[in-house]
Amino acid sequence: MTSYLPILVLAAVFLLIAIRQVGRFNLKIWQIMLGGAVAVLVTGQISPSDALFAIDPSVMLFLFGMFVVGEAMVASGYLSCIAHRFFARAKKPDQVVLFILFGMGILSALLMNDTLAVIGTPLVLGLAASRKISPKLLLLALAIAITTGSVMSPIGNPQNLLVALNSGMASPFLTFVVWLGIPTLICLAVSWGVLRWMYRDEFTRNNFGEIPVPACDDRLMLLSKISLAIILLLAAVNIVASLITGSMFVTLPLIAIGAALPIILFSHRRVEIVRSIDWCTLVFFAAMFILMESVWQTGVFQSLVGGGMLASIPALLATSVVISQFISNVPFVALFQPLVTEAGAGTAQLMALAAGSTIAGNLTILGAASNVIIIQNAEKQGETLTFFEFMKVGVPLTVLQVIVYWGWLVVVG
Repeated sequence: MTSYLPILVLAAVFLLIAIRQVGRFNLKIWQIMLGGAVAVLVTGQISPSDALFAIDPSVMLFLFGMFVVGEAMVASGYLSCIAHRFFARAKKPDQVVLFILFGMGILSALLMNDTLAVIGTPLVLGLAASRKISPKLLLLALAIAITTGSVMSPIGNPQNLLVALNSGMASPFLTFVVWLGIPTLICLAVSWGVLRWMYRDEFTRNNFGEIPVPACDDRLMLLSKISLAIILLLAAVNIVASLITGSMFVTLPLIAIGAALPIILFSHRRVEIVRSIDWCTLVFFAAMFILMESVWQTGVFQSLVGGGMLASIPALLATSVVISQFISNVPFVALFQPLVTEAGAGTAQLMALAAGSTIAGNLTILGAASNVIIIQNAEKQGETLTFFEFMKVGVPLTVLQVIVYWGWLVVVG
């Protein structure tokens, strides 16, 4: 007899993720997911051995490695120095917003978008102050940039990583760039147009100040450069190998761990960096794997999803965008991707799943964890974005982006 308790636990987790408050307590997403995993373990809905094997070591290793590299780039001041040189050239509000969208967008394809949410928030607030531009406009530009830009890479965000690893994709870097690179660049341009229309009064200002030069740790900066070079080099090796042999030469977890090794082995700040990485996200993923495995074992979710929907690109895009608002995009992909793969869906459908679940973060604040990170960090500095301020831009933008990806995937597929 099928037990529906894991489904009830999952529903409770989704509800708490949506409201994130119980009485006086403000709950974090990782705490909610951990509570769900503990609940199914304690009630015997999943055995300890199944729970252990449900945790994907490839994903955990990849995230750990990328978090180490990202933290080192922040701590060394390397990314701040890059941003200083980059944004010093922006002389008009149009240019500032374009630089944020395309600079942060492209960078998010190389580093996890959550990492850039942490790095980028104080950067854009500093730009808003020095350039006399609305902080809300630049916070929106940042959120949209790192969400949209991360679509075109298997390492841009956690849900893309799940799609790349769990689908058995032979060449994820090449596949994501070929299928999603051009429409993502188009969507970044569309984002500029929407922001310019919604905040048109802000684009008439030209009162600029100087951006202060950030302090840097030269030794850690050198190691950060080496780590970034390793990521780029191994990604290039994989692309070349996939063109010649049809498969990757170096796995994604090995790329991340290889990039983290110079910092772990040679930095005198290694302990500080490892302590400062986003351990909460790692706990979130481990707990999510356990809870989703218990739900999967019930067979209920599989029986509710029709095969026709799994083969339809517009249906996948729409479902991904909508459901991700309620359960967040990473848990959605963890549940949905096995169904898409089992249904025999092709690359176009997997790319629709990745794109839809990612740009869901542009619709509302709850669509992506990176949005929450940006707003929480902004509030520490006295700025914020309300739910409706975000949706005012997010609704038309997401509709336009869905149309772009839909049209492109239909043509390419």
